[in-house]
Amino acid sequence: MKRLIEAADIQSKVSELGRRIADEYRGRPLTVIGVLTGGVVLVSDLIRSIDLPLRVGMIHASSYRGKATSPGDITLDVELLPDIRDRHVLVVDDIFDTGRTLAAVIDHIRTANPCSVRGAVLLWKERRREIDWEPHYFGFKIPDVFVVGYGLDYNDEHRSLPYVAALEEGDF
Repeated sequence: MKRLIEAADIQSKVSELGRRIADEYRGRPLTVIGVLTGGVVLVSDLIRSIDLPLRVGMIHASSYRGKATSPGDITLDVELLPDIRDRHVLVVDDIFDTGRTLAAVIDHIRTANPCSVRGAVLLWKERRREIDWEPHYFGFKIPDVFVVGYGLDYNDEHRSLPYVAALEEGDF
């Protein structure tokens, strides 16, 4: 594996994002919706950096399964979503790759009549985008490589790494 983003840089960026989000949502009812499973690490760090009262919920969205390195069909499990009617919603995911997963989640969230919906991601593969939408908040733009760590996995491994690394040919 080749390290792309060190743990200290991630923590600094997450703190910066948390301050920015707090400033922009101050005085408004905020619900943070984390996208499982990859987004759980970012969600837990980010909500501690947002100095506001907020609610937290989760949604399970999947497009990569097992040893897949390219996205497939998107499935959503919405059982863990709280009531978001008349609240501002921030959907938090690990990576904006093609954008299809975050777009599907946001489209579903909009059916619950929130005041607003925005997206936040740690990583953004700008050149892979397949939709006409961009995340409102992001930590780092990265090249089109398969990454693991800080919640991201390959075959359900490497999520616990505190840094982000690119898998190299022999790692698959």
